[in-house]
Amino acid sequence: MKLVASESLSRLAALHCSACGTTHSAFDLQRVSTCCNLPLVADYDLHEPLSRDVIDQADTSMWRYGALLPLLHDENKVTLGEGMTPMLNLPRLAARHELSSLLLKDEGQNPTGSFKARGLSMAVSKAKELGVDGCIIPTAGNAGVAMAAYCARAGLRAVVVMPRHTPQAFKEECYWYGAEVELVDGLISDCGARVRQRNADGALLDISTLKEPYRLEGKKTMGYEIAEQLNWQLPDVLLYPAGGGTGLIGIWKAFQEMKALGWLAPETRLPRMVAVQAQNCCPLLETYAGRQPNCHSYQGSATLANGLAVPHPLGEAMMLRVLQESRGTVVSVSEEDMLAGMRDLGQQEGLFVAPEGAAVWMATRQLLATGWLQRDEKILLLNTGSGQKYMENVAGRATR
Repeated sequence: MKLVASESLSRLAALHCSACGTTHSAFDLQRVSTCCNLPLVADYDLHEPLSRDVIDQADTSMWRYGALLPLLHDENKVTLGEGMTPMLNLPRLAARHELSSLLLKDEGQNPTGSFKARGLSMAVSKAKELGVDGCIIPTAGNAGVAMAAYCARAGLRAVVVMPRHTPQAFKEECYWYGAEVELVDGLISDCGARVRQRNADGALLDISTLKEPYRLEGKKTMGYEIAEQLNWQLPDVLLYPAGGGTGLIGIWKAFQEMKALGWLAPETRLPRMVAVQAQNCCPLLETYAGRQPNCHSYQGSATLANGLAVPHPLGEAMMLRVLQESRGTVVSVSEEDMLAGMRDLGQQEGLFVAPEGAAVWMATRQLLATGWLQRDEKILLLNTGSGQKYMENVAGRATR
């Protein structure tokens, strides 16, 4: 199906290959690039002036940034009110660790309980706009739940393929949304292989991480919100739990777009970006440290932080580029430290975060100890989900 952008607020102009830059049409159904078989990235017309007044202040969801999102026609919007999650001060932990500014953006307060709501709202909206009949996804948990919910909202078929060891809460939610659920022995990479086999005829749109261009566009709205919520200032350092890495890449994309638009002051320095991984599955760290050429043959294992069990991230090169451009780094966190981080945030700040969010806090402590982070810097943590769904993983471990 071919679309036209007439009478659309969106400044969407084209797609480009993340590897070689070759242009692809943004008005036809696309998956990965036809040139390199790698992720496609949306481009917008940023040459004409566009002030911050374009933000729809009456809209309290991520869709307030419509001019810089790829949906061309409002009637195709599939939304449950995702976005504009709170930015919280963490005063007790800041005082305990002598930090001048410690903030947490709580993505666990999204519909379906995680940041995945953003990407899947956008991906399913574009699937609907492009005439897709159904979607399929390999998932470690939260992405499958979000896809199931948004497909139900859109009236599209949903097929979710997840590891058999995924906590029951994720499976049950998918069932309640009416998705077809297939369980696979192994990690998300094994689920991806099963998706390719099951969807060999291409009847469903595979909305695996970065295998279509638009989940990234939903995730980037975190970057716009961070700037808006901080009065168009940015933190010095931003720590993000990176499995597939769409959020890390998307936030950085948003910062670049805002800079090009003049929405950030010329002297604004973009944050150093920190990718946080699980010690049980840290392919990005291994490549970053030069211990492997890339993640293609990496062997990871299961972790409490289901979303970090991604051994072969398609967007590895894109993540490495973000770290290089931002002067950032990668940190891995042990299973026991994730539990300690959940206790810290729960008992000191009243936040029951996902293990991924706890890993981000413990990575902060690591970087403070090594001197990479300074105590007078403005530090922002991203918690990507609610701890409620992980009860099966962490039950009985609230005390040391």
